[in-house]
Amino acid sequence: MANVSGTGYVWNLPQYLGPLFMVGQNQTPFLNVIGGLEGSRVRVVNSLEFPVSVSWSLESASQPALTEEDIESAPTATGYVRSQDTNTVQYFHRAVKVTYPRISTMGWAKADATTGLLGINEEQAVQDELDFQIQGNLLQIAKDCEYTFINGVYQKATAKNVAPKTRGILAACSTNAIDAGGAALDKTLFEQLLRTMYENGAPFNNPVVLCGAVQKQKLSSIYGYAPEDRNIGGVNIKQIECDFGVLGVLLTPQMPSNAIAVVEIDIVRPVVCPVPGKGGLFYEPLSKSGAVESGQIFGQLGLDYGEESWHGKLTNLAT
Repeated sequence: MANVSGTGYVWNLPQYLGPLFMVGQNQTPFLNVIGGLEGSRVRVVNSLEFPVSVSWSLESASQPALTEEDIESAPTATGYVRSQDTNTVQYFHRAVKVTYPRISTMGWAKADATTGLLGINEEQAVQDELDFQIQGNLLQIAKDCEYTFINGVYQKATAKNVAPKTRGILAACSTNAIDAGGAALDKTLFEQLLRTMYENGAPFNNPVVLCGAVQKQKLSSIYGYAPEDRNIGGVNIKQIECDFGVLGVLLTPQMPSNAIAVVEIDIVRPVVCPVPGKGGLFYEPLSKSGAVESGQIFGQLGLDYGEESWHGKLTNLAT
């Protein structure tokens, strides 16, 4: 079904009777698990650009070999250098516009292309058209955030005509990034990713495997063990215990079908840059013009992924 671009009229937003169902892949599990767009986990900033980590590292381990003569004087000083990693919030902006007739004739339902009928309140799919359109646009923003926080490609705003674009978790992973070269996901590849992450210092405090439907079925096939039962068959892997800890498994429809990511979920959180007096994501009516109710939804949102080397990804997997 095609949605309407522009003003909502009686004739392009018809009312129907019966229960209301939202169809399609609309779940936002990654956004939910990192705290959603409200609540205590959301990080509040007052700039488009914001820091996500200050990184530094020790040198490779080695055995000192110092003579008594060497220790007569102080050695050359060593300074540990830090680096700054940043991300940006980006704009989420949608509008709602519905005519007075559409708002006031909710009892007139459309049974087919030509027939109108009156329906009692309990049967009407939507009771308040303006509220329904606002909620629909908010849900679309949440779905777009789920996609962006996973797949977003970074772009810094350098002028008024350059869009800021937040870096998603896949683009953030650079230290622990393995290209599968079209190979199918198997235990060897998956354990190579985990081993690479461990060798580069990932702590595995609360890691979660992000995957789409194809790779989720692969993981269940690789790690699943179904005890014999005459009445129950199949497996649904929700946790994987490995040499470095226990990994949760999170299925999200916005994950590319040819990739998986292992994300240290405790350091990942949404970011908002609130508009003073309005909030981080808000609806407000627009100035009145004509017999319509119109408003806008606006938010400045981004992703704080913390230290990128604590995450990892496998890309270019067979589908």
